[in-house]
Amino acid sequence: MSRVLSTEEARSAISSMQSIIRGGLADQINQLNTQGQRLSDPNVWDGPLAQQFRGEVWPNTHAALDKARSELEELNQKLEQIATNIFTAGGGQ
Repeated sequence: MSRVLSTEEARSAISSMQSIIRGGLADQINQLNTQGQRLSDPNVWDGPLAQQFRGEVWPNTHAALDKARSELEELNQKLEQIATNIFTAGGGQ
């Protein structure tokens, strides 16, 4: 038989992680993407550095931000599943 343990610290950590993901962190990633898209517009910013940003810097950064957002959404779903499984099982201490 495997051990099931759910302390208040675990519950608090799950809740905190979910709050961070759902709140500020996801919003900040979206804001970074929005500002990056603005800087990628040659009508907003142009020149050699802007071209380098559009061609090299932003595509890699944008992909990394999208991946981070996707992984955070997946983590949030897993946290929800973990919390539900532990709490419905009684989470014996």
